[in-house]
Amino acid sequence: MKQKTLTRIVIIPTLLLVLFLAYLSFKDWSGYFDFPKRQLEYKKRKIAWSLLEAGINKEILSFNGKPGSTIKDLSNNWQIKINPNGSFPAASLVKIPIMAACFYAVNEGRLKLDENLQLRTKDKVLGSGNLKNLASGRLFSIQQLLEIMITESDNTATNMLIERIGFDYLNDCFKKIGLKNTNISRKMMDFKSRRHGRENFTTASDLAFILEEIYRNKLINRKYSQKCLGLLKKQNIRDRIPSRLPQEICVAHKTGLERGICHDVGIIFTHRTNILICVLTKHNNKTARLAKNFIARVAFLTYRYTQSF
Repeated sequence: MKQKTLTRIVIIPTLLLVLFLAYLSFKDWSGYFDFPKRQLEYKKRKIAWSLLEAGINKEILSFNGKPGSTIKDLSNNWQIKINPNGSFPAASLVKIPIMAACFYAVNEGRLKLDENLQLRTKDKVLGSGNLKNLASGRLFSIQQLLEIMITESDNTATNMLIERIGFDYLNDCFKKIGLKNTNISRKMMDFKSRRHGRENFTTASDLAFILEEIYRNKLINRKYSQKCLGLLKKQNIRDRIPSRLPQEICVAHKTGLERGICHDVGIIFTHRTNILICVLTKHNNKTARLAKNFIARVAFLTYRYTQSF
């Protein structure tokens, strides 16, 4: 009886050790045999990336305007940059760093998401959004204003947030975030300030940076990064980056549009990889139609790359 027990004590651990070593050996050898396959996939993907870069350069040559763009495969950090640090009037793209600054203020205790602001007649401005059409005196929470500002690009909501948080805090926060060439000097639709030389500027590089901080949960922390990403995914304006993509493709993005200015920046989510895409443009056309089509074509080429490997 004692001998059988002793045999079990010796054999069972030995057998388990042999099985474990066999498993490790199998993993090593399967990795060895998979290496040529992975190498082939890498080459195929690299060729597809080169074709994407060539296609984008071709689009830029035919575009009647000045673009600035950054495109990045977020799974391997490959980038295509064209005039990434060129300065552009931000238009509604400035609403992304404003959103981020508001969440910084919430995190610091300067602001509460359930704090209510009253819609005043003097807050109402033309352009995007529906708040300008509502009765004065209505109350909106900071959370509501943030959502309306991003998803509907509401200029009145934006100005209410700017008024609450202040230009100095916003610009200081932009620097704290890591934006090098982004500022806010005037409210939305303040053409008088523009005529006096006060303008909001940004770059494709800065927008790519803040979007990646959000994507990687580095903007303050995971909680606030996910709040930002959730709002960007609910964007209602879909006539640029998403316009030629399959409807089921998720895009977290923000547009910008003024006379002679047309932008869209965001992240395209696919089952193979996620792509950061920022396209800013200046143009001299009577309408933004050609610029919107240009951005849509660049986005479609980028999406097609994700389907080619």
